[in-house]
Amino acid sequence: MKNYNFKTDMGRSRTTHSAGFKAQVALAALQERETLAELSKRFEVHPTMISKWKQEFVARSSEIFASKAPKDDFEEERNRLFAKIGQLEMERDWLKKLQKGWGYDRSKELYIN
Repeated sequence: MKNYNFKTDMGRSRTTHSAGFKAQVALAALQERETLAELSKRFEVHPTMISKWKQEFVARSSEIFASKAPKDDFEEERNRLFAKIGQLEMERDWLKKLQKGWGYDRSKELYIN
């Protein structure tokens, strides 16, 4: 949970907060045990940012419980591609053996550039 500082064009320092830090602040705001001013002081973040992170956290919380279909689709596609790779490797090996059986030696080819 690192926070990064960098200089803006005006020379002021600007902090970029990690996703974990934002989630921690948003959860603290959702618990409502402290006011925004207290949270702002504790986490050294402007109250507006806390409100913004809280709203985003609530809005995107449903993504946690979204169906696992995209992951399943990914696994299915991955398995299909691995099967295709295996098939192509077998075909390549078969063609190499077939090529040797015909007496074709690629090392004796004459290359002209």
